[in-house]
Amino acid sequence: MSYIVETDSFINDLERVAKVRSEVASCLSQMSTTLDQAESEGKNASGELGLAAEIEDLNIASKNLRQGVFRLLVLGDMKRGKSTFVNALIGENLLPSDVNPCTAVLTVLRYGPLKKVTIYFKNGKRPEQLGFQEFKQQYTIAPDEAKQLEQENKQAFPNVDYAVVEYPLPLLEKGIEIVDSPGLNDTEARNELSLGYIHNCHAILFILRASQPLTLGERRYLDNYLKNRGLTVFFLINAWDEIRKEMLDPDDLEAIQEAENKVRQVFQTNLSDYCQVDGRDVYEERVFELSSLKALRLRLKNPLEPLEKTGFPEFMAALNTFLTKERAIAELRQARTLARQSHTRVHEAVERRLPLLSQDVNELREKINTLEPEFNQLADIRDRFQDEIRGMRDNKARAIADSFRNYVLNLGDTFETDFVRYQPTLGFVDFLQKGKREEFSSAFRQAFEQYINDKLSAWELTVEQEMNDAFSQLAKIAANYGASYSQVTERMSEKLIGQKIYAPAVGEEENAPAWASWAMGFLLLSTGNVAGVALGGAGFDWKSILVNALGVIGIWGFLTVFSVPLIGLTGPLGIALLGLGVGAVQAEQARQELIKATKKEFVKHLPKIAQEQWSPINQAIKDCFDAYEHEVTKRVNNDIKARKAELDNLLKQKGSQEFNQDAELKRLRSLDADVLTQCRGIEFIYECLISSPT
Repeated sequence: MSYIVETDSFINDLERVAKVRSEVASCLSQMSTTLDQAESEGKNASGELGLAAEIEDLNIASKNLRQGVFRLLVLGDMKRGKSTFVNALIGENLLPSDVNPCTAVLTVLRYGPLKKVTIYFKNGKRPEQLGFQEFKQQYTIAPDEAKQLEQENKQAFPNVDYAVVEYPLPLLEKGIEIVDSPGLNDTEARNELSLGYIHNCHAILFILRASQPLTLGERRYLDNYLKNRGLTVFFLINAWDEIRKEMLDPDDLEAIQEAENKVRQVFQTNLSDYCQVDGRDVYEERVFELSSLKALRLRLKNPLEPLEKTGFPEFMAALNTFLTKERAIAELRQARTLARQSHTRVHEAVERRLPLLSQDVNELREKINTLEPEFNQLADIRDRFQDEIRGMRDNKARAIADSFRNYVLNLGDTFETDFVRYQPTLGFVDFLQKGKREEFSSAFRQAFEQYINDKLSAWELTVEQEMNDAFSQLAKIAANYGASYSQVTERMSEKLIGQKIYAPAVGEEENAPAWASWAMGFLLLSTGNVAGVALGGAGFDWKSILVNALGVIGIWGFLTVFSVPLIGLTGPLGIALLGLGVGAVQAEQARQELIKATKKEFVKHLPKIAQEQWSPINQAIKDCFDAYEHEVTKRVNNDIKARKAELDNLLKQKGSQEFNQDAELKRLRSLDADVLTQCRGIEFIYECLISSPT
């Protein structure tokens, strides 16, 4: 299958998804307009039905769908060919991808009718627009400079937040947004720059190089930030054609095949742990061998050139399936759920209203007054669920904060063995040479920084697992309270009209109260990297809250306490080490002394660090649960308020003015039918999407 065929298929499928998004967004908007008009008309008839929350949710969901894009984050070490890959993917030589320069700022590539580059700054400075050549010249750095910045733990452009490149390309126009990150091996600060985008993308494209099968730095990054975090990662082994170029005889096909198989086996051994999804091996679906430079040259020479043997056709087919089938279906399923819930709410309100139109106002008032115990029960369910959330919050916040304290206090027990793999690549003998001391000191500090980051990341992964479990429990609790809530509202309807109201036949999620469906359904969003519309139109992602809140736990508290062993090495310890001599044995002894001295200083400050961070961590966990509680409580309150308003509005209208009952009967039935038709329209669009050929 040629690249042109796959590219055309991808663009066509993206266009189809964009069209479906637009159609569903229009249906949701139309449904919102229908409800809004009905509420307006109700003011002059039997009264509003209390549909304000549904109108708001539908509008938000419609807006999110219209603005929806598929965001791809490109990650990888410097000099892996990330920008070359992006250029080959889009078919234009946009991003800096020459042999020497390295991209030095995070760059967002998105569609725009005009070609332009905008630089956004951190310090409040106004954004700056540049030409493409000017951008390439100003914001790329040489490898030597990048290495020096890495050693000094500095950023090339510390005041720059990111760059946005807008370009009128078909792939971008149809809904693809690409984030090209700086390298992983430059500084921890720039790592954080890329990490901020990880949970806000649909897929991560992790670029490796065939000649360097998974370095320690790459494995460290994968283990710390991507593994077991519910993220979708495609591993792209770049420069695959260089295997042949490095052969003694590049025409020996048998030798080339043998060499490629060896490299392939090394990658499969190293990457297999990262290609497990729910116990299923997805290696063949997630790992691809690419020749990006070859593909780019072919595309620049002839945009219609087939790209067989570059790996791009196979990769594009897999990416297409994931984005336009799996992710698009999941995104639009939520819109369908919202439409179903909205119709259920309207149907029940109409079915309650119709028998009451002919009720005497005094009789109606008495019936409404009899519902006070049920309204109290609804409030009681809200309060009990709120107590459950707060109990879970307090227990988890305390337990997780305690786990951090214990984790930190125990770091000293394994420091000497754990730190071995972080030791500077610069030989320890070099430290004993006068001109190398500062370089070694900087390398040692960076090694310690990596050690701390890895330890914090390992702990944070356990926190994510605990929080996943906690919110899974809350989802089950929400389902139980939702069922109790529905039983009460059914009794209320029976009291009012003497019979049950049968909701349309839909799924379990849609039959639950809207607030309970939200409380149960948000977990589908938080367990993966979904950048789409949230269930019920209101997004909730505790991971984003947690990431932001845990920003208070940095490495700086650990680093600032080591002024002598980590920065200068110029004090008594440094003099003592120099006195040991310059032989290999003495150098090893000196290394051990330095590690012991570092551990001694490290352990001395651990109790203070553990104690100081307990409260911020405790509060960070509470913030996640508080945000959840706030949204759930707001939705329950809105539901109770809407149910009261539905009845109070009818009572008010019957007591203050006459309305044509036959006309009102017709209007309400028409409303129910119109919303059902709109809901079925979304159902039809959704079914067409999932039944379309893959």
